[in-house]
Amino acid sequence: MPLKFLLVGLGGAVGAMLRYAISCIPYKGTFPLLTLLTNVTGAFLIGVIAGLAAQKCLSESVQLFLKTGVCGGYTTFSTFSLEAFQLFQGGRHAEGVLYLLLSVAGSLLGVYLGLQLGRGGFRAEV
Repeated sequence: MPLKFLLVGLGGAVGAMLRYAISCIPYKGTFPLLTLLTNVTGAFLIGVIAGLAAQKCLSESVQLFLKTGVCGGYTTFSTFSLEAFQLFQGGRHAEGVLYLLLSVAGSLLGVYLGLQLGRGGFRAEV
């Protein structure tokens, strides 16, 4: 069990460093292109890993390192994308749409509430 945590942790460190490397690309535009690049490449990477895993080309340890660790540290959007795709691929279209809507709306609400809390916007008047 400790080895699994170590694999995920090391992979997460690699993913986080890759994400930071992309953020260092000199881009001056106002569109969040580097985040988009991170999310799309992360989704592609987790797709490749899932495909190889389905063909039994990767051990459980390598999958933990790459999928949970590297992809998780790089972007959780990759996991979200894979799970949504799997719902649609499995014919669970209503659940897929619900998952997409709840994930995006819930995340936006979470950002809003977190900003309000961080800014002290929830202070009770006495």
